[in-house]
Amino acid sequence: MVLTRASTWARTWGSTPEERARTYPAADLVPGHLLYRAVDVDAPAATTFRWLCQLRVAPYSYDLVDNFGRRSPSALTPGLEQLAVGLRFMTIFELAAFEPDRSITLVLRKGSRLFGQLAVTYDVRPHGPESSRLLAVLSVTRPNPVLIWGDLVMMRKQLLTLARLAEGS
Repeated sequence: MVLTRASTWARTWGSTPEERARTYPAADLVPGHLLYRAVDVDAPAATTFRWLCQLRVAPYSYDLVDNFGRRSPSALTPGLEQLAVGLRFMTIFELAAFEPDRSITLVLRKGSRLFGQLAVTYDVRPHGPESSRLLAVLSVTRPNPVLIWGDLVMMRKQLLTLARLAEGS
């Protein structure tokens, strides 16, 4: 697959070369092509991670498109930070691995004919005393322009929404 400047940008949006050089559990679970998305968050890592756990109940992207029109909660739901492998996230994913206050790794519950298998690791790291970095790394067996660009649009909205909510906490 030939990478143009635009497709490279769509595959690495917001991420740094250092972040792309690390290994992530999603790549071990579903060996494939990696897509990176990242944002800075003006909130401590623990707060950002707590909002990340909210993905158990909603996708925090474009609710009309991927949440059947229901609004994603704008307040933290107590207990969602209690994680266990096998929990359902965003309806179509299940929790495959996690590191408390640091990362969650999700796998698509059923493979897609269009995209194949997919796993995603959300990684939260301190980025100063009162700020953090939120990174999502997708590993997909069948990348195509629809997935790459569609995911960029949806994941960008998701990460920016989670950042805004964490910053308002």
